[in-house]
Amino acid sequence: MNVATPFRDVYTVSRLNQDVRALLEGEFPSLWVEGEVSNLSRPSSGHLYFSLKDARAQIRCALFQNRALLFRDCPRNGQQVLLRGRVSLYEPRGDFQIIVEYVEEAGAGALRRAYDVLRLKLEREGLFAPERKRPLPRFPRRIGVITSPAGAALRDVLTTLRRRCPGLPVLIHPIPVQGEGAAEPIARAIRLASERRDCDVLLLVRGGGSLEDLQAFNEESVARAIADCAIPLVTGIGHETDVTIADFAADLRAATPTAAAELASPDRLDWQRQVRALQERLERALRQRLARQHERLGQLARRLAQQQPRRRLQDHAQRLDELDQRLRQALIHRLIHERLLLTGLTGRLRSQTPTTRLRAARQQLHALEWRLRAAARQRLQAASRRVGTLSDHLHALSPLATLNRGYAIVRRSSGGAILRRAGETAVGETVEALLSEGRLYCEIKAVSTLDSVPGSPSHGRSPDHDSHERAANGTGKT
Repeated sequence: MNVATPFRDVYTVSRLNQDVRALLEGEFPSLWVEGEVSNLSRPSSGHLYFSLKDARAQIRCALFQNRALLFRDCPRNGQQVLLRGRVSLYEPRGDFQIIVEYVEEAGAGALRRAYDVLRLKLEREGLFAPERKRPLPRFPRRIGVITSPAGAALRDVLTTLRRRCPGLPVLIHPIPVQGEGAAEPIARAIRLASERRDCDVLLLVRGGGSLEDLQAFNEESVARAIADCAIPLVTGIGHETDVTIADFAADLRAATPTAAAELASPDRLDWQRQVRALQERLERALRQRLARQHERLGQLARRLAQQQPRRRLQDHAQRLDELDQRLRQALIHRLIHERLLLTGLTGRLRSQTPTTRLRAARQQLHALEWRLRAAARQRLQAASRRVGTLSDHLHALSPLATLNRGYAIVRRSSGGAILRRAGETAVGETVEALLSEGRLYCEIKAVSTLDSVPGSPSHGRSPDHDSHERAANGTGKT
């Protein structure tokens, strides 16, 4: 009995991968995925291949050349990115992957989108309208600076203000300029300065940084505090290319903290030039006025002479002389006052010169020079003592010192070889003994070696034998 074989729909690998690819691309539209880039590969074709991973999984990604040219700094190995793409399957290897269409750095991209949304919202509300901007005072009596007391921006602002207008008071409002929760202290400082109104203009400044570093100045609370501030406010945040929400809300935006200080402060040299110009204009106007009055006086005098009102003419002439004298005195007093003012400003300028600091630095240099010379002398003395000590040690180890203590060096008369054992000589041989002073030429009468006598080295030796041995070894004294 034959049993019918059941129908089997057998897939080939190619067909299976093709169907899976169609299923994935049909079920999953373009989507956003965030993760860390790893295993980045850049073949010569210009396409980019990498893995996108998180703490528990990873997926292959492909960024083809026509898209890769748009993203030169992204992606990089280890970079956290946010990408948009479509899910697919690479059929030849059966690899599940994402075909990338757009990629950006995760943190910066999110911040940039939040920045654009907030800027558009506040712009529609009219917070950035030009009619809301207030002009800066031409001669502020005091400037308020809202910044970090430890930052370089504050030093740049103070340096610029001292250079342009040394006598201008500055009130510093310390704040944190970056980090989590920095926006609220910034907004609170702006509101406090607005309520106190003890400054004529405010500077909101900080140094450059990334978009994350400047995030506190892109917060809505800071922008609204600036818009509600009753005092004209100038921003100098970051570098020239950095533009924050606070810059749009401020009355005036400067490219850098230094530029903000220059915009808010008058230039002392310009003041002096304006005073001199006004003084010259005043003197010229007075001279012209006096010339016209004298000319008119001459005309009136001629008319009076014709009408013979001599007495009235004399009275007017006397009155004119008095007015002329008073005018001259007023002019002199005004010139004296302006000269005293100029002298005071010149004195204040001289007090800012670095002469005092140079004098103190010169004294410090003399003190350090004296200390250096004293240290060099001490070092030289210590080195000299050490050389003396080493010289004494070297002299104690010298063979000459040994000879001075009564010893001698014995060597053969022929050849000059040093003798260390009695067995190296023979009876009748002549040896040379070197002493501390002079030499002895000795003839060997007898030879006695230590190993020839068992037991004690001095066993069996007679006094005459010892004397012969000393003569043979050159240790006998002369």
